[in-house]
Amino acid sequence: MTTVVSELTEPYAVPASARRDFDANGFVHLRGVLSPDAIAAYEPAVTGKVIELNTMNLPMDQRSTYQKAFLQVENLWRHSPAVRELVFSRRLARIAAGLLGVDGVRLYHDQALYKEAGGGITPWHADQYYWPLASDRAITAWIPLQETPLEMGPLAFARGSHRFSHGRDLPISDESEAALQDALAAQNFPLVQEPFALGDVSFHLGWTFHRAAPNAGSTARRVMTIIYIDANMAVAEPVNAPQRGDLAAWLGNTPAGQVPETEMNPVLYRA
Repeated sequence: MTTVVSELTEPYAVPASARRDFDANGFVHLRGVLSPDAIAAYEPAVTGKVIELNTMNLPMDQRSTYQKAFLQVENLWRHSPAVRELVFSRRLARIAAGLLGVDGVRLYHDQALYKEAGGGITPWHADQYYWPLASDRAITAWIPLQETPLEMGPLAFARGSHRFSHGRDLPISDESEAALQDALAAQNFPLVQEPFALGDVSFHLGWTFHRAAPNAGSTARRVMTIIYIDANMAVAEPVNAPQRGDLAAWLGNTPAGQVPETEMNPVLYRA
């Protein structure tokens, strides 16, 4: 375990093209960010807390589209020292800061997204609809905890859609899936849907539109995500009910215009 913990503190050699690709596309898929040993060390801790803290027990055929998409458990780092090690990884936070082009990043929150076998689509959406933030310098690390072939529903992106403002007022839903499917196709944003090898991690901006196919595999698609914001990010006045909820849940009700320097939002990396 000591070797794995050390790995999480060491720099990852980000390819020279990654920042350019991220700026142009709104996302980047990086290979071998974590070793198989690191995944093997932290997957049981994440999965154990998902099982313990999950509150969704309805049969699949009685769930809404959103509920079918995944089991969602948030801020696992507050419930497990092992998960905290992963979420507070300097390696991952440094990548996030570099891609955003900022000196440092702080934690917004983490969440596990487990798409069960037979789980449905994750509809088209942009995460930042939910976030009361004053700029677009917010990024999500999407960390599969197993090899993720196409049949399991890996994350898929509309390349370049982070600059497309249409649909930013849509929560994740059947409506967002239908409306954005047509709108993104009309703008000729290419769909990028790739398998993830063990240890691959993708990073995407809060305004990048993305979705995932159903999980046609026989086991759950286990994914841990970490959301980072610019360490100097100010809170914005919420514009919808979900943002008001996020302000209370993840940002300590920090007033608009101020940086959320709360125990929930520690700085995870500074250059």
